[in-house]
Amino acid sequence: METRKASFFQGFLNRIEKVGNKLPHPVTLFAGLAVLALILSSIISYFGVTVEHPGKPGEMIQVKNLLNGEGIHYIITNMTKNFIEFAPLGVVLLTMLGIGVAEGSGLISAVLRGFVMSVPKRLITLGLVFAGVMSSVASDAGYVVLPPLGAVIFAALGRHPLAGLAAAFAGVSGGFSANLFLSGTDAMLGEFTITAAAIIDPEYAKLMNVGMNYYFIIISVFVLTFVGAFVTEKIVEPRLGEYKGDYREKIEGLTKIEKKGLLFAGLSILVSAVLVSLLVIFPGAPLRGVENEMPIIRSPFMQSLVPIIAFLFFVPGLVYGKVTKSIKNDKDVAGMMSATMSSMGMFIVLAFTASQFVAFFVESNMGLVLGVYGAQFLQSIHLTGIPLLLVFILIAAFINLFIGSASAKWAMMAPVFVPIMMRLGYSPELTQMAYRIADSSTNIISPLMTYFALIIASAQKYDKNMGIGTLISVMFPYSIFFLVVWTITLIAWMTLGIDLGPGSPIYYGN
Repeated sequence: METRKASFFQGFLNRIEKVGNKLPHPVTLFAGLAVLALILSSIISYFGVTVEHPGKPGEMIQVKNLLNGEGIHYIITNMTKNFIEFAPLGVVLLTMLGIGVAEGSGLISAVLRGFVMSVPKRLITLGLVFAGVMSSVASDAGYVVLPPLGAVIFAALGRHPLAGLAAAFAGVSGGFSANLFLSGTDAMLGEFTITAAAIIDPEYAKLMNVGMNYYFIIISVFVLTFVGAFVTEKIVEPRLGEYKGDYREKIEGLTKIEKKGLLFAGLSILVSAVLVSLLVIFPGAPLRGVENEMPIIRSPFMQSLVPIIAFLFFVPGLVYGKVTKSIKNDKDVAGMMSATMSSMGMFIVLAFTASQFVAFFVESNMGLVLGVYGAQFLQSIHLTGIPLLLVFILIAAFINLFIGSASAKWAMMAPVFVPIMMRLGYSPELTQMAYRIADSSTNIISPLMTYFALIIASAQKYDKNMGIGTLISVMFPYSIFFLVVWTITLIAWMTLGIDLGPGSPIYYGN
């Protein structure tokens, strides 16, 4: 019986990998979706489908044909504009400029290593998962640093190194959408959500900010840390058993110069945070909003989070680099920024095709029409409330097994699901958080996730027979526990009616 179950599971994983590998590249996928949007706009407009604008009672909206003369004129003359004004493009690139300096100087690696090395042995599992979750603030750096480091630490402590690797990988990948700080992920996904919300209610969208999930992701850090540690010590490590390999390695601590660099980098963050605070705290401050109208939540400060995030990475990265001599002059800084931009080449290409799809979808009014009809259909089958949220999370989690990029999936899903959920009374902020839970929870079992091959290579250092199926079977308990517990946490949050972030309610239209 056990063999049959293992065989079935292995076959299921093999099918996921096979189907996923047959999917076109995300760039091609968005190009195809853009063409499909044009064709559908022509077909639907032919039948004269109209709906009442949900934000403007009495105003009827009809799907525009983007393949007639006027539509073709729009496509050609707005192609460059659609690309340049694609909201996530500038947001991601600006954020990565700051993160690039922090990563290139060695600051991020030193912070992660220093934290994990300083944690008491009895708390090492908690510390490792926590560091993994927090590493998302530095984009993908955690994938490279923490899983191998986790394996080395566990091996040095006489524990199974694959359990350490799994704990770190679970934190980095499964906890990618949780953090104590705002990161590039918040900025990138937030801009997609704001654009999608504007389909239904442009005025509401103007009041949204990229920190829309901030309160909830703070709590999520601690939820996932304890869940990840529990799964590691109670399920994964006992299943792996005693490590009988010969591999042992001494743990290298931070050097004196690295410790000095971290000290000065920490002081620079403190000074930078104080300077940023002075721009918003006191009445009349440049980034403060109108008094008596939530002057901090509805303020230029909340609309400036992206450059502020970049600044708070750039400054300590620069200071650390100068202290440790990894940055000798301005050419080194420019080189680090350039290297980061080089790594963003694929994202830029993806942004071009995605921007055309989103623009065509919005311009044709199909987003509005689909939102209205989709909401009516869900109401007709009485799928609302918690069941609706659960179905959406399961759909997003399943799609994530086949399409690894969080931004690519949300670029496709946001224009469809955000308007539908808004029509049913749920805020765009809630829809985004539900998506983030689904996306992060199944990252660790998706063989198409970008860094999956890297994790397997690290694991094979301790188990030469480690393959995709074996690794996924190790990570599967994390995925299930994260998905279930994190979803329950969101439902409890909804029940309490607490805002998900600054000025970001659970419900829309109240």
